[in-house]
Amino acid sequence: MICDAIAGSLCSDLYRTLELNGTDSRLCERQRVLSVLSSLLERVVARNERQASALNNRSQSPPKLTVFHGLRAPTISIEKYLERIFKYANCSPSCFVVAYAYIDRLTQQQPGIPITSLNVHRLLITSVMVAAKFLDDAYYNNAYYAKVGGVTTLEMNRLELEFLFRLDFRLQVTVSVFDSYCSHLAREVAYEGVFLTERALQYQCGLDGGSAQGKVEKQQRMVVRCSYGGL
Repeated sequence: MICDAIAGSLCSDLYRTLELNGTDSRLCERQRVLSVLSSLLERVVARNERQASALNNRSQSPPKLTVFHGLRAPTISIEKYLERIFKYANCSPSCFVVAYAYIDRLTQQQPGIPITSLNVHRLLITSVMVAAKFLDDAYYNNAYYAKVGGVTTLEMNRLELEFLFRLDFRLQVTVSVFDSYCSHLAREVAYEGVFLTERALQYQCGLDGGSAQGKVEKQQRMVVRCSYGGL
């Protein structure tokens, strides 16, 4: 078990990046990790659905359906769903990083199951539940997680079993692997911060007119330096 080691070094790279942006570490645990993770998954879903649409246009076979697929995409967003899980499941923030590692591992082992709007929510509640059981000293039973995730207990049991078999029960996540996923999320934070700041600067400089392009380029260089602690 690596729970103690993970708890002691939770997202150190992610914290350092957030400190550069003036973000409190508690906000990282409760909000920022979820926000970055949801943003990352939303981009993955959008990319996979564009590819699926292209395959359908070429009359190729669509991806096969699994127990993780619903008939229609849930109305709740990925970010709100993650916040709901965090609020009611009461698991440690490290569970969400490990859950992301599980989902990534699943997609690598099962390339025929891309993450889409039809399966991402069930994958999330299942992966977080499995991560909580593996990492945390105390966790709820499947019936409780089913209520949190908006599925039946029977479905939650089936999802867990399917998830474990598709992972070949490979649930171990070493500290080095955990840190690599934290670093990946930290890079996502830096990218997101630079992108949003650039958009704001471009808008502001555009109102000034004249040498707006030169101002934008200068400000962009400053933003990149700030994001990597270069000032």
